[in-house]
Amino acid sequence: MRRILFIVPIVLFLAVVTYFFVAMRGGYNPSVVPSAMVGKPVPAFDLPGPPSPPNYAGPPVKLGFTNRDMLGRVVVVNFFASWCVPCRVEHPVLMGLGPSANVPVVGIAYKDKGQDAIGFLNEYGNPYVAIALDESGRTGIDFGVYGVPETYVVDKQGIIRLRHVGPLTAESVAREILPVVRALQVQP
Repeated sequence: MRRILFIVPIVLFLAVVTYFFVAMRGGYNPSVVPSAMVGKPVPAFDLPGPPSPPNYAGPPVKLGFTNRDMLGRVVVVNFFASWCVPCRVEHPVLMGLGPSANVPVVGIAYKDKGQDAIGFLNEYGNPYVAIALDESGRTGIDFGVYGVPETYVVDKQGIIRLRHVGPLTAESVAREILPVVRALQVQP
């Protein structure tokens, strides 16, 4: 009986260690965690813009954005932050996304200050047609954002159709984003 009392905790400990080893070996990939928001309307939000637009030689940028601004067109919404290293990695891809897909890309600065977000865009370029500030992170939470960067494709009726977690790459844009954007653009 004493032997069993000694062996049971060891066996349980080894079972837990084995479970975690197998789970970690399989690789946790948050980009494949399904979003409860895909297939649902964009949450209601009305975010202010930064105090000034970025310095760049492009078309005028809308400062501030609401969920109502998306209706009637396919939109790509990108949550980013000036303090986010992966956001810097994906930024060159974002710079080409809007023109290549003929789709408006909206940037929401997640838990970031306006001046910091504009400084980031001044340094790396502005891929966005509109910039909004989500300083509290509430809108990001409502979207289901786990962390930045995250990108969403929203259809003409304001329904989230795709969520991409992590930095965009040329491959992920070609394989995931563009096919969904193009399919949604031809729908009435």
